[in-house]
Amino acid sequence: MKKIIRKFLILSTLASISLKGAERPNIILCMSDDQGWGDTGYNGHPRLKTPSLDLMAKEGVKFTRFYSAAAMCSPTRGSCYTGRNPYRFGITYAMKGMLEPTEITITSILKKNGYTTGHYGKWHMGTLSKTLGDQKRWGEFLNNPTRYYCPPWERDVDECFVTESKVPTWDPMIDPEDADKTYGNDYFTGEGVKESQNLKGDDSRVIMDRALPFIKRSAESSTPFLAVIWFHTPHAPVIGGDKYREPYKDLPEPEQHYYACLTAMDEQIGRLRNELDTLGIADNTMIWFCSDNGPSKQKESPRVGSAGGLKGAKLSINEGGIRVPGVMIWPGKIKPLIVDAPCVTSDYFPTILDALDIPLPSNVTYDGTSLMPFITGEKTTREKAIGFLNKDANESVWIADRYKLLITKKSTKLFDIKDDPAEKRNVAKKYPEVMTQMQKDLSSWRTGVLKDLDAVPNQK
Repeated sequence: MKKIIRKFLILSTLASISLKGAERPNIILCMSDDQGWGDTGYNGHPRLKTPSLDLMAKEGVKFTRFYSAAAMCSPTRGSCYTGRNPYRFGITYAMKGMLEPTEITITSILKKNGYTTGHYGKWHMGTLSKTLGDQKRWGEFLNNPTRYYCPPWERDVDECFVTESKVPTWDPMIDPEDADKTYGNDYFTGEGVKESQNLKGDDSRVIMDRALPFIKRSAESSTPFLAVIWFHTPHAPVIGGDKYREPYKDLPEPEQHYYACLTAMDEQIGRLRNELDTLGIADNTMIWFCSDNGPSKQKESPRVGSAGGLKGAKLSINEGGIRVPGVMIWPGKIKPLIVDAPCVTSDYFPTILDALDIPLPSNVTYDGTSLMPFITGEKTTREKAIGFLNKDANESVWIADRYKLLITKKSTKLFDIKDDPAEKRNVAKKYPEVMTQMQKDLSSWRTGVLKDLDAVPNQK
Protein backbone atom coordinates (compact mmCIF):
# COMPACT_ATOMS: atom_id res chain seq x y z
CA MET A 1 0.00 0.00 0.00
CA LYS A 2 2.85 2.39 0.87
CA LYS A 3 4.47 1.83 -2.54
CA ILE A 4 1.15 2.52 -4.31
CA ILE A 5 0.74 5.80 -2.39
CA ARG A 6 4.30 6.86 -3.29
CA LYS A 7 3.69 6.05 -6.96
CA PHE A 8 0.51 8.13 -6.85
CA LEU A 9 2.43 11.07 -5.39
CA ILE A 10 4.99 10.87 -8.21
CA LEU A 11 2.29 10.82 -10.86
CA SER A 12 0.54 13.75 -9.17
CA THR A 13 3.78 15.72 -9.15
CA LEU A 14 4.44 15.03 -12.83
CA ALA A 15 0.89 16.00 -13.73
CA SER A 16 1.50 19.46 -12.23
CA ILE A 17 4.64 20.07 -14.33
CA SER A 18 4.22 21.72 -17.71
CA LEU A 19 6.66 22.98 -20.31
CA LYS A 20 6.76 26.70 -21.07
CA GLY A 21 8.19 28.04 -24.30
CA ALA A 22 7.73 26.78 -27.83
CA GLU A 23 11.25 25.83 -28.93
CA ARG A 24 12.31 22.77 -27.01
CA PRO A 25 15.93 21.69 -27.37
CA ASN A 26 16.97 18.12 -27.95
CA ILE A 27 19.17 16.64 -25.25
CA ILE A 28 21.94 14.06 -25.58
CA LEU A 29 23.79 12.71 -22.54
CA CYS A 30 26.97 10.87 -23.50
CA MET A 31 29.12 9.07 -20.94
CA SER A 32 32.28 7.00 -21.09
CA ASP A 33 33.14 4.28 -18.59
CA ASP A 34 36.33 4.57 -16.47
CA GLN A 35 37.85 7.37 -18.57
CA GLY A 36 40.24 9.44 -16.47
CA TRP A 37 40.38 13.24 -16.31
CA GLY A 38 43.66 13.10 -18.22
CA ASP A 39 42.41 10.71 -20.90
CA THR A 40 41.65 13.37 -23.52
CA GLY A 41 43.75 15.43 -25.88
CA TYR A 42 42.24 18.71 -24.65
CA ASN A 43 43.31 17.93 -21.07
CA GLY A 44 46.88 17.48 -22.22
CA HIS A 45 47.37 13.78 -22.87
CA PRO A 46 50.72 13.39 -24.71
CA ARG A 47 49.64 10.57 -27.06
CA LEU A 48 45.91 9.88 -26.97
CA LYS A 49 43.98 11.22 -29.97
CA THR A 50 40.47 12.55 -29.22
CA PRO A 51 39.83 15.15 -31.94
CA SER A 52 36.02 15.15 -31.56
CA LEU A 53 36.13 15.77 -27.82
CA ASP A 54 38.86 18.36 -28.35
CA LEU A 55 36.61 20.19 -30.81
CA MET A 56 33.68 20.07 -28.38
CA ALA A 57 35.91 21.57 -25.68
CA LYS A 58 36.97 24.32 -28.10
CA GLU A 59 33.55 25.13 -29.54
CA GLY A 60 31.43 24.54 -26.44
CA VAL A 61 31.77 24.59 -22.67
CA LYS A 62 34.83 23.01 -21.07
CA PHE A 63 34.42 22.16 -17.39
CA THR A 64 37.78 22.09 -15.63
CA ARG A 65 36.29 20.77 -12.37
CA PHE A 66 33.58 18.35 -13.43
CA TYR A 67 32.80 15.53 -10.99
CA SER A 68 31.09 12.18 -11.18
CA ALA A 69 28.66 11.88 -8.26
CA ALA A 70 30.52 8.79 -7.09
CA ALA A 71 33.87 7.08 -7.51
CA MET A 72 32.29 4.26 -9.51
CA CYS A 73 29.77 3.49 -12.23
CA SER A 74 26.23 2.62 -11.08
CA PRO A 75 25.86 5.38 -8.45
CA THR A 76 27.01 8.08 -10.87
CA ARG A 77 24.55 6.89 -13.50
CA GLY A 78 21.69 7.05 -11.03
CA SER A 79 22.58 10.66 -10.22
CA CYS A 80 22.17 11.62 -13.88
CA TYR A 81 18.63 10.25 -13.99
CA THR A 82 17.52 11.75 -10.66
CA GLY A 83 19.56 14.85 -9.80
CA ARG A 84 20.21 13.31 -6.39
CA ASN A 85 23.15 11.84 -4.55
CA PRO A 86 23.05 8.07 -5.18
CA TYR A 87 23.02 7.24 -1.46
CA ARG A 88 19.58 8.85 -1.24
CA PHE A 89 18.04 6.11 -3.38
CA GLY A 90 20.22 3.11 -2.58
CA ILE A 91 22.57 2.78 -5.55
CA THR A 92 25.70 2.86 -3.45
CA TYR A 93 27.92 0.47 -5.40
CA ALA A 94 28.07 -1.38 -8.72
CA MET A 95 25.21 -3.87 -8.94
CA LYS A 96 23.77 -2.67 -5.68
CA GLY A 97 20.40 -0.94 -5.63
CA MET A 98 18.27 0.26 -8.51
CA LEU A 99 16.23 3.19 -9.75
CA GLU A 100 13.38 2.70 -7.31
CA PRO A 101 9.82 3.21 -8.64
CA THR A 102 9.47 6.10 -6.18
CA GLU A 103 12.25 8.08 -7.85
CA ILE A 104 11.22 10.79 -10.32
CA THR A 105 13.47 10.34 -13.34
CA ILE A 106 14.44 12.83 -16.02
CA THR A 107 12.83 10.51 -18.59
CA SER A 108 9.49 10.66 -16.76
CA ILE A 109 9.42 14.44 -16.64
CA LEU A 110 10.48 14.89 -20.26
CA LYS A 111 7.95 12.34 -21.52
CA LYS A 112 5.22 14.24 -19.67
CA ASN A 113 6.33 17.30 -21.63
CA GLY A 114 6.16 15.77 -25.10
CA TYR A 115 9.67 14.34 -25.45
CA THR A 116 10.53 10.92 -26.77
CA THR A 117 13.28 9.14 -24.85
CA GLY A 118 15.95 6.62 -25.76
CA HIS A 119 18.80 4.90 -23.92
CA TYR A 120 21.73 3.20 -25.67
CA GLY A 121 24.71 1.29 -24.30
CA LYS A 122 25.30 0.60 -20.64
CA TRP A 123 22.37 0.69 -18.17
CA HIS A 124 23.71 -0.63 -14.83
CA MET A 125 20.87 0.69 -12.66
CA GLY A 126 19.04 -2.59 -12.13
CA THR A 127 18.65 -5.97 -13.78
CA LEU A 128 17.28 -6.38 -17.31
CA SER A 129 16.07 -9.93 -16.79
CA LYS A 130 14.58 -11.76 -13.83
CA THR A 131 16.39 -14.95 -14.80
CA LEU A 132 19.12 -15.90 -12.34
CA GLY A 133 22.51 -16.14 -14.02
CA ASP A 134 21.32 -14.61 -17.26
CA GLN A 135 24.02 -11.92 -17.15
CA LYS A 136 27.48 -11.47 -15.63
CA ARG A 137 26.00 -10.58 -12.25
CA TRP A 138 27.38 -10.42 -8.75
CA GLY A 139 26.26 -8.86 -5.47
CA GLU A 140 22.59 -8.01 -5.08
CA PHE A 141 21.90 -8.46 -8.80
CA LEU A 142 23.03 -12.08 -8.59
CA ASN A 143 21.24 -12.94 -5.37
CA ASN A 144 17.93 -11.26 -6.15
CA PRO A 145 17.49 -10.35 -9.85
CA THR A 146 13.70 -10.13 -9.48
CA ARG A 147 13.88 -7.61 -6.63
CA TYR A 148 16.27 -5.43 -8.63
CA TYR A 149 14.51 -5.81 -11.97
CA CYS A 150 14.56 -2.28 -13.32
CA PRO A 151 14.86 -2.12 -17.12
CA PRO A 152 14.70 1.23 -18.92
CA TRP A 153 11.37 0.35 -20.53
CA GLU A 154 9.87 0.48 -17.02
CA ARG A 155 11.42 3.90 -16.34
CA ASP A 156 9.77 5.85 -19.16
CA VAL A 157 12.37 5.07 -21.82
CA ASP A 158 10.61 4.68 -25.18
CA GLU A 159 13.40 2.92 -27.02
CA CYS A 160 16.51 1.20 -25.76
CA PHE A 161 19.46 -0.94 -26.72
CA VAL A 162 21.15 -1.75 -23.44
CA THR A 163 23.37 -4.12 -21.51
CA GLU A 164 23.16 -4.69 -17.79
CA SER A 165 26.84 -3.89 -17.29
CA LYS A 166 30.20 -4.26 -19.05
CA VAL A 167 31.04 -5.85 -22.41
CA PRO A 168 34.30 -6.02 -24.39
CA THR A 169 35.05 -2.80 -26.25
CA TRP A 170 35.53 -4.79 -29.49
CA ASP A 171 33.19 -7.60 -30.55
CA PRO A 172 31.05 -7.02 -27.44
CA MET A 173 29.28 -10.40 -27.51
CA ILE A 174 32.45 -12.51 -27.76
CA ASP A 175 34.47 -13.62 -24.75
CA PRO A 176 37.99 -12.27 -25.42
CA GLU A 177 39.49 -15.22 -23.54
CA ASP A 178 37.61 -17.80 -25.61
CA ALA A 179 36.40 -16.78 -29.07
CA ASP A 180 34.08 -19.79 -29.18
CA LYS A 181 32.05 -18.52 -26.21
CA THR A 182 29.66 -15.61 -25.86
CA TYR A 183 30.62 -13.01 -23.31
CA GLY A 184 27.40 -13.33 -21.31
CA ASN A 185 26.10 -9.77 -21.20
CA ASP A 186 23.41 -9.36 -23.84
CA TYR A 187 21.99 -6.28 -25.51
CA PHE A 188 18.29 -5.96 -24.68
CA THR A 189 15.72 -3.91 -26.59
CA GLY A 190 12.69 -4.91 -24.52
CA GLU A 191 11.44 -7.45 -22.03
CA GLY A 192 12.97 -10.79 -23.00
CA VAL A 193 14.10 -9.39 -26.36
CA LYS A 194 17.82 -9.67 -27.08
CA GLU A 195 19.52 -8.19 -30.14
CA SER A 196 21.48 -10.61 -32.31
CA GLN A 197 22.38 -8.55 -35.40
CA ASN A 198 25.15 -6.02 -36.08
CA LEU A 199 27.14 -6.79 -32.93
CA LYS A 200 30.64 -7.16 -34.40
CA GLY A 201 33.50 -4.69 -34.32
CA ASP A 202 33.82 -1.55 -32.22
CA ASP A 203 31.25 -1.47 -29.44
CA SER A 204 30.92 2.33 -29.54
CA ARG A 205 29.98 2.07 -33.21
CA VAL A 206 27.50 -0.71 -32.40
CA ILE A 207 25.85 1.61 -29.86
CA MET A 208 25.81 4.64 -32.15
CA ASP A 209 24.27 2.54 -34.94
CA ARG A 210 21.18 2.22 -32.71
CA ALA A 211 21.10 5.76 -31.35
CA LEU A 212 21.29 7.60 -34.69
CA PRO A 213 18.11 6.09 -36.23
CA PHE A 214 16.19 7.11 -33.08
CA ILE A 215 17.54 10.65 -33.42
CA LYS A 216 16.71 10.76 -37.13
CA ARG A 217 13.13 9.56 -36.62
CA SER A 218 12.63 12.12 -33.88
CA ALA A 219 13.98 14.93 -36.05
CA GLU A 220 11.85 13.92 -39.03
CA SER A 221 8.72 13.90 -36.90
CA SER A 222 9.68 17.20 -35.21
CA THR A 223 9.59 15.49 -31.82
CA PRO A 224 12.04 16.76 -29.19
CA PHE A 225 14.13 13.94 -27.78
CA LEU A 226 16.37 12.83 -24.94
CA ALA A 227 19.03 10.35 -26.07
CA VAL A 228 21.19 8.80 -23.38
CA ILE A 229 24.30 7.27 -24.99
CA TRP A 230 26.48 5.49 -22.44
CA PHE A 231 29.56 3.89 -23.94
CA HIS A 232 31.33 0.93 -22.31
CA THR A 233 34.69 2.34 -23.34
CA PRO A 234 37.30 2.16 -21.83
CA HIS A 235 36.04 -0.29 -19.17
CA ALA A 236 37.62 -3.75 -19.18
CA PRO A 237 37.69 -5.97 -21.19
CA VAL A 238 39.62 -3.36 -23.17
CA ILE A 239 40.20 -4.34 -26.79
CA GLY A 240 41.07 -2.06 -29.69
CA GLY A 241 40.49 -2.82 -33.34
CA ASP A 242 43.52 -2.97 -35.65
CA LYS A 243 42.56 0.23 -37.46
CA TYR A 244 42.44 2.20 -34.21
CA ARG A 245 45.61 0.61 -32.80
CA GLU A 246 47.64 1.72 -35.82
CA PRO A 247 48.43 5.27 -34.51
CA TYR A 248 49.75 3.71 -31.30
CA LYS A 249 51.66 0.75 -32.80
CA ASP A 250 54.97 1.86 -31.23
CA LEU A 251 53.49 1.55 -27.72
CA PRO A 252 53.11 -1.56 -25.51
CA GLU A 253 49.90 -3.53 -26.15
CA PRO A 254 47.97 -2.35 -23.05
CA GLU A 255 48.37 1.27 -24.18
CA GLN A 256 47.55 0.36 -27.79
CA HIS A 257 44.23 -1.22 -26.86
CA TYR A 258 43.26 1.43 -24.30
CA TYR A 259 43.99 4.41 -26.55
CA ALA A 260 42.50 2.65 -29.58
CA CYS A 261 39.10 2.08 -28.00
CA LEU A 262 38.98 5.69 -26.78
CA THR A 263 39.87 7.01 -30.24
CA ALA A 264 37.17 4.76 -31.71
CA MET A 265 34.62 6.14 -29.23
CA ASP A 266 35.73 9.67 -30.05
CA GLU A 267 35.12 8.93 -33.74
CA GLN A 268 31.51 8.05 -32.92
CA ILE A 269 31.03 11.35 -31.10
CA GLY A 270 32.17 13.09 -34.26
CA ARG A 271 29.78 10.93 -36.23
CA LEU A 272 26.96 11.97 -33.90
CA ARG A 273 27.68 15.65 -34.41
CA ASN A 274 27.85 15.21 -38.19
CA GLU A 275 24.44 13.54 -38.18
CA LEU A 276 22.93 16.41 -36.19
CA ASP A 277 24.31 18.82 -38.80
CA THR A 278 22.89 16.73 -41.63
CA LEU A 279 19.47 16.66 -39.98
CA GLY A 280 19.59 20.43 -39.41
CA ILE A 281 19.11 20.15 -35.65
CA ALA A 282 22.64 20.76 -34.33
CA ASP A 283 21.94 24.33 -33.16
CA ASN A 284 18.97 23.22 -31.09
CA THR A 285 20.63 20.18 -29.53
CA MET A 286 22.66 20.16 -26.34
CA ILE A 287 25.26 17.39 -26.07
CA TRP A 288 26.82 16.63 -22.71
CA PHE A 289 29.81 14.36 -22.24
CA CYS A 290 31.56 13.06 -19.14
CA SER A 291 32.99 9.90 -17.60
CA ASP A 292 31.33 7.95 -14.79
CA ASN A 293 34.46 7.98 -12.58
CA GLY A 294 38.24 8.15 -12.77
CA PRO A 295 40.58 5.69 -14.51
CA SER A 296 40.57 2.10 -13.32
CA LYS A 297 43.63 0.64 -11.65
CA GLN A 298 41.87 -2.65 -10.89
CA LYS A 299 43.44 -6.00 -11.75
CA GLU A 300 41.36 -6.69 -14.87
CA SER A 301 42.02 -3.26 -16.45
CA PRO A 302 45.11 -2.24 -18.47
CA ARG A 303 45.90 0.26 -15.68
CA VAL A 304 47.19 2.85 -18.12
CA GLY A 305 44.35 5.38 -17.76
CA SER A 306 45.40 8.87 -16.69
CA ALA A 307 44.01 11.09 -13.95
CA GLY A 308 46.13 13.91 -15.36
CA GLY A 309 48.32 14.31 -12.31
CA LEU A 310 45.45 14.12 -9.83
CA LYS A 311 45.70 11.86 -6.80
CA GLY A 312 43.73 8.60 -6.78
CA ALA A 313 41.72 6.61 -9.32
CA LYS A 314 38.40 4.76 -9.60
CA LEU A 315 36.93 3.85 -6.16
CA SER A 316 38.82 6.73 -4.52
CA ILE A 317 37.26 10.05 -3.53
CA ASN A 318 40.51 11.83 -4.06
CA GLU A 319 40.32 14.03 -7.15
CA GLY A 320 41.57 11.30 -9.49
CA GLY A 321 38.62 9.10 -8.62
CA ILE A 322 35.85 11.66 -9.11
CA ARG A 323 37.12 14.53 -11.26
CA VAL A 324 36.39 13.53 -14.85
CA PRO A 325 36.39 14.97 -18.39
CA GLY A 326 33.36 17.20 -18.84
CA VAL A 327 32.24 19.14 -21.92
CA MET A 328 28.97 20.43 -23.29
CA ILE A 329 27.95 21.99 -26.60
CA TRP A 330 24.74 23.74 -27.64
CA PRO A 331 25.66 25.77 -30.74
CA GLY A 332 22.50 27.83 -31.06
CA LYS A 333 22.47 28.85 -27.41
CA ILE A 334 25.88 28.66 -25.76
CA LYS A 335 29.13 30.33 -26.80
CA PRO A 336 32.57 28.80 -26.17
CA LEU A 337 33.38 29.07 -22.50
CA ILE A 338 35.55 27.60 -19.75
CA VAL A 339 33.79 26.89 -16.45
CA ASP A 340 36.15 26.58 -13.49
CA ALA A 341 33.46 26.19 -10.83
CA PRO A 342 32.84 22.66 -9.46
CA CYS A 343 30.04 20.84 -11.30
CA VAL A 344 28.69 17.31 -10.90
CA THR A 345 26.57 14.74 -12.72
CA SER A 346 23.70 15.40 -10.28
CA ASP A 347 23.49 18.84 -11.93
CA TYR A 348 22.24 17.39 -15.23
CA PHE A 349 18.67 16.96 -13.99
CA PRO A 350 18.10 20.51 -12.64
CA THR A 351 20.05 22.05 -15.53
CA ILE A 352 17.88 20.39 -18.17
CA LEU A 353 14.69 21.36 -16.37
CA ASP A 354 15.92 24.93 -15.99
CA ALA A 355 16.76 25.10 -19.70
CA LEU A 356 13.19 23.99 -20.46
CA ASP A 357 11.65 26.29 -17.85
CA ILE A 358 10.24 23.32 -15.94
CA PRO A 359 10.19 23.68 -12.14
CA LEU A 360 11.85 21.05 -9.97
CA PRO A 361 9.34 18.87 -8.11
CA SER A 362 8.83 20.57 -4.75
CA ASN A 363 8.57 17.43 -2.63
CA VAL A 364 12.02 16.03 -3.48
CA THR A 365 15.47 16.86 -2.10
CA TYR A 366 17.92 17.57 -4.93
CA ASP A 367 21.69 17.59 -4.54
CA GLY A 368 22.35 19.06 -7.98
CA THR A 369 21.88 22.64 -9.06
CA SER A 370 21.24 24.24 -12.44
CA LEU A 371 24.38 25.00 -14.42
CA MET A 372 22.57 27.36 -16.78
CA PRO A 373 23.96 30.51 -15.07
CA PHE A 374 27.46 29.09 -15.47
CA ILE A 375 27.22 27.99 -19.09
CA THR A 376 25.67 31.30 -20.12
CA GLY A 377 28.47 33.19 -18.37
CA GLU A 378 26.21 34.90 -15.85
CA LYS A 379 27.86 33.21 -12.87
CA THR A 380 31.35 31.95 -11.99
CA THR A 381 31.07 30.93 -8.33
CA ARG A 382 29.10 27.97 -7.00
CA GLU A 383 27.24 28.54 -3.74
CA LYS A 384 25.82 25.02 -3.33
CA ALA A 385 28.52 22.62 -2.15
CA ILE A 386 28.79 19.08 -3.50
CA GLY A 387 28.73 16.11 -1.13
CA PHE A 388 30.11 12.62 -1.75
CA LEU A 389 29.86 9.38 0.20
CA ASN A 390 32.01 6.33 -0.40
CA LYS A 391 32.67 2.85 1.00
CA ASP A 392 29.33 2.40 2.78
CA ALA A 393 29.44 6.05 3.89
CA ASN A 394 32.68 5.52 5.84
CA GLU A 395 34.29 8.16 3.64
CA SER A 396 32.86 11.62 2.99
CA VAL A 397 33.76 14.64 0.89
CA TRP A 398 32.42 18.18 0.86
CA ILE A 399 33.49 20.34 -2.09
CA ALA A 400 32.79 24.06 -1.99
CA ASP A 401 33.87 26.57 -4.62
CA ARG A 402 37.42 26.79 -3.27
CA TYR A 403 37.94 24.17 -0.56
CA LYS A 404 37.58 20.41 -0.30
CA LEU A 405 37.01 18.57 2.97
CA LEU A 406 37.93 14.88 2.86
CA ILE A 407 37.11 12.56 5.76
CA THR A 408 38.19 8.92 5.95
CA LYS A 409 38.52 6.48 8.85
CA LYS A 410 42.17 7.47 9.14
CA SER A 411 42.12 11.24 8.78
CA THR A 412 40.28 14.51 8.19
CA LYS A 413 41.91 16.86 5.71
CA LEU A 414 41.19 20.20 4.10
CA PHE A 415 42.55 21.21 0.70
CA ASP A 416 42.54 24.48 -1.20
CA ILE A 417 41.49 22.55 -4.24
CA LYS A 418 41.70 25.52 -6.61
CA ASP A 419 45.41 26.03 -5.92
CA ASP A 420 46.18 22.42 -5.00
CA PRO A 421 44.22 20.04 -7.26
CA ALA A 422 46.77 17.28 -6.57
CA GLU A 423 45.80 17.38 -2.86
CA LYS A 424 49.36 17.65 -1.58
CA ARG A 425 48.90 20.22 1.19
CA ASN A 426 46.52 19.78 4.12
CA VAL A 427 45.50 23.33 5.14
CA ALA A 428 43.21 22.36 8.04
CA LYS A 429 45.40 24.09 10.62
CA LYS A 430 45.81 27.15 8.44
CA TYR A 431 42.05 27.68 8.02
CA PRO A 432 40.37 26.32 11.18
CA GLU A 433 37.20 28.39 10.68
CA VAL A 434 36.75 27.03 7.16
CA MET A 435 37.38 23.53 8.46
CA THR A 436 34.82 23.85 11.25
CA GLN A 437 32.09 25.26 9.01
CA MET A 438 32.61 22.66 6.30
CA GLN A 439 32.50 19.83 8.84
CA LYS A 440 29.23 21.21 10.16
CA ASP A 441 27.71 21.53 6.69
CA LEU A 442 28.88 18.07 5.65
CA SER A 443 27.51 16.48 8.82
CA SER A 444 24.09 18.05 8.28
CA TRP A 445 23.96 16.96 4.64
CA ARG A 446 25.18 13.46 5.44
CA THR A 447 22.49 12.98 8.10
CA GLY A 448 19.78 13.88 5.59
CA VAL A 449 21.17 11.59 2.89
CA LEU A 450 21.45 8.59 5.21
CA LYS A 451 17.94 9.21 6.49
CA ASP A 452 16.71 8.91 2.90
CA LEU A 453 18.83 5.78 2.43
CA ASP A 454 17.24 4.16 5.48
CA ALA A 455 13.82 4.61 3.85
CA VAL A 456 14.84 2.68 0.70
CA PRO A 457 13.44 -0.88 0.68
CA ASN A 458 15.85 -3.75 1.42
CA GLN A 459 18.63 -1.53 2.75
CA LYS A 460 20.84 -3.18 5.36
